[in-house]
Amino acid sequence: MQRVLAQRSLSTTSAAPQAEPHKSSNKDEEEGATPDNAAEKDSTNHAVVSTFDLFSIGVGPSSSHTVGPMRAGKIFVQDLVDHKVLTKVSSIKVDLYGSLALTGIGHGTPNATLMGLEGELPETVPTETIITRVQAMHDTNTISLNGTHRVRFNPDKDMTLHYYESLPQHPNGMRFTVFDSNGDMLATNEYFSIGGGFVVNEKTQHAHGENVFYRDNARGVSPTSTTSDAESAQMAERTQQDLVTAALPFRTGKDLVDLCERENLSIAEVVFLNELQWRSREEVINSAFRIWAVMDDSIRRGCLSTERKLPGRLNVHRRAPNLYQNLMRGIYGSSERGALPSAQSPALTDGLGSVGGLTSSPLDAGSNSPLSASSLLATSLTSAQRNELSGVFKRRQRARRPVLPQLDYLSVYAIAVNEENAAGGRVVTAPTNGAAGVIPSVLKYHLEFLSEDPSRDILEFLFTSAAIGMLYKRGASISAAEMGCQGEVGVACSMSAAAFAAVMGGTPAQVENAAEIGMEHNLGLTCDPVDGLVQIPCIERNALGAVKAVTAAQLALQGDGSHRVSLDQVIETMRQTGQDMMSKYKETSQGGLAVNVPIC
Repeated sequence: MQRVLAQRSLSTTSAAPQAEPHKSSNKDEEEGATPDNAAEKDSTNHAVVSTFDLFSIGVGPSSSHTVGPMRAGKIFVQDLVDHKVLTKVSSIKVDLYGSLALTGIGHGTPNATLMGLEGELPETVPTETIITRVQAMHDTNTISLNGTHRVRFNPDKDMTLHYYESLPQHPNGMRFTVFDSNGDMLATNEYFSIGGGFVVNEKTQHAHGENVFYRDNARGVSPTSTTSDAESAQMAERTQQDLVTAALPFRTGKDLVDLCERENLSIAEVVFLNELQWRSREEVINSAFRIWAVMDDSIRRGCLSTERKLPGRLNVHRRAPNLYQNLMRGIYGSSERGALPSAQSPALTDGLGSVGGLTSSPLDAGSNSPLSASSLLATSLTSAQRNELSGVFKRRQRARRPVLPQLDYLSVYAIAVNEENAAGGRVVTAPTNGAAGVIPSVLKYHLEFLSEDPSRDILEFLFTSAAIGMLYKRGASISAAEMGCQGEVGVACSMSAAAFAAVMGGTPAQVENAAEIGMEHNLGLTCDPVDGLVQIPCIERNALGAVKAVTAAQLALQGDGSHRVSLDQVIETMRQTGQDMMSKYKETSQGGLAVNVPIC
């Protein structure tokens, strides 16, 4: 007898229905409302989610393709337990659709899904055991659901990757189906990994709106036709409690800045007060420090790793260890190398003679004699042409090392985190795994070189960046399968820029401006991972995102917060750009670098 599992009770922060969740549209836009007047809507239809759902501890390499599927698998088997179905299950089938199939192998989606079905969670799964446990499934053709009930499962036959088929609700769709000993279906459910480790399904998405996701694996079930009236009333009451969780709700960037100015609060203080609706003061502070501890540890592990290569066919070498060693040697320290003499600006002459006080010389560095005849062989340049170049440019036998410690430290920290992520290590979704290096990099740079009060700066940085991430999650998406990489590294850059401006003493208006600049110059960024691995171009892109975030904050801090383009306008532009972007540039590895860079 077929039995479809009821939906679980969810913590929600929005009550507006959403007909097409994967497009992140909202009713205000359909009615012609602008971002600035959208705040007049129902106060429960806001952007607030918990910071600790936006920043969650998980495993690499992808929040949408690794963390989300693992959580979905755990939710499904927990539902089997709650409905007393688990012991009747004899076999299971798994279907992965769209982007989860196209880049799933490189992103570790099948292994993560299976770990979830065995009852593991991203926060606690022993990462070093995943490969051996999956191999055991292949060897025995069985899987232990929830870690307690072993059933038939042949990974090669019972897990299907639907490369050219997507479920209508979202590109990252998956379906789980279990059968009894007679082959009759006992239960089935579909889940959608919408980015940042968030998991929804069609029924919950339609019921509660944009910011619905599974927060707690121990919650009850939501009302269905199989529940009693008393159960339905009780669960409706729980849902209503969830809808009024925000003490200081905001929908848009303008709402947030206005709220801060009206209440004389910083953005971080607004987020902190909202967190107190879910947790005690001590729990909020300790949870924030735990998030930073995991971020910092991922930097440390990436910098000190002894592994030479990352997993996968690309044979990508780890770069963070060598970069870090170079920094620690002090070779990037203060030096007069490369500096202009006596602060004088060089001025070109007529092409001959002196240039900025430097004597004209042949192109060979350090030589004062004319070019020999042998050196001109096998070249089409004439002696006259070479003489025209004499004294204009400097020639060196090797490249100089730039003295740019800010860029060096930002880069090595970001690269370290994302190399750990690519290797399947434990990282923090910030707001996704593919963009996990940007926020830790900028925060660690600030703590090491600029901070005068590290403890308070950690809290202000994380809560400020979380507020900006909430705006993107509500107004657009943090899923590369919907938005391209503008929804991952672009959002992380914007979040980091805002947070850096905040800890540097920026006003809420300057912080909002920094966030806007950070995204404006990431609009249109595509997601085209080579061979489906979160390595090229993802790792370097995080380093560039961190550098860009600091630059955006510096620009914003030079002004008074007033600017022509608002953050809300940029978020809406990002949403529209993501909708218009061809699917081959949205985490499918069917376009861009993925088809132009040879795998071997």
